[in-house]
Amino acid sequence: MESYRLQWTKAGRDGRQESAVSYSASAAEDYKTLKEAQEGVSDVAIVKVKPGM
Repeated sequence: MESYRLQWTKAGRDGRQESAVSYSASAAEDYKTLKEAQEGVSDVAIVKVKPGM
């Protein structure tokens, strides 16, 4: 199974943030939508990660 994480930028913070957990492809899409709706969050991306990461 392929795993994915979210990365995003948040107003007032340096650098990109990354989710602490991995998601399936469909769950990553759902969480991306939720993350994009949060205030101050932009540039949300789904990133494929190696198994076990």
